[in-house]
Amino acid sequence: MISLILGGARSGKSRYGLKLANQASGQGKCCVFIATAQAFDDEMQQRISRHKDERAADGIAWQLIESPLDLSTSLETHATANNFVLVDCLTLWLTNHLMQQSDYAVIKAQLLNTLQQLPGDVVLVSNEVGTGVIPADPLSRQFVDQAGWLHQALAELADEVVLVTAGIAQVLKSAQQAHERCRT
Repeated sequence: MISLILGGARSGKSRYGLKLANQASGQGKCCVFIATAQAFDDEMQQRISRHKDERAADGIAWQLIESPLDLSTSLETHATANNFVLVDCLTLWLTNHLMQQSDYAVIKAQLLNTLQQLPGDVVLVSNEVGTGVIPADPLSRQFVDQAGWLHQALAELADEVVLVTAGIAQVLKSAQQAHERCRT
């Protein structure tokens, strides 16, 4: 099952992902955390440390995979029927590719193809950035556009889409709703 968790900065989306991991761990699944962040400065290192502390506090024996660029390969390697995989976060992964000037269209297509073939539970966390003002500079506009298009494509293939605002999770799409649409 693929779940997409969207929300603004400090909305509680990562905490919601950890809650899902806790449930999966209670069902005997191994939990894999795929981190996309890179610590280029002290502030980002502090953010990463805070996330590590949050994960340590939940009592889950996480397997940590650092994958700032090659997310598809990390998913292919670690998504199994017995694993719960939490990817945090896709907007940092997108940023990494834009800064590397990667062939993002090819990489995005590869990710979408990979996700459709994975066994087990995969939870993707990403920042919803399309509700603010239009950025002034071209790179920021490209980022907002690409993030929006990525989210639309992921939401289409995901079994579940959740928007987290102020720590409150709102289910936008559920596996049951998708099943009911197929029956009609």
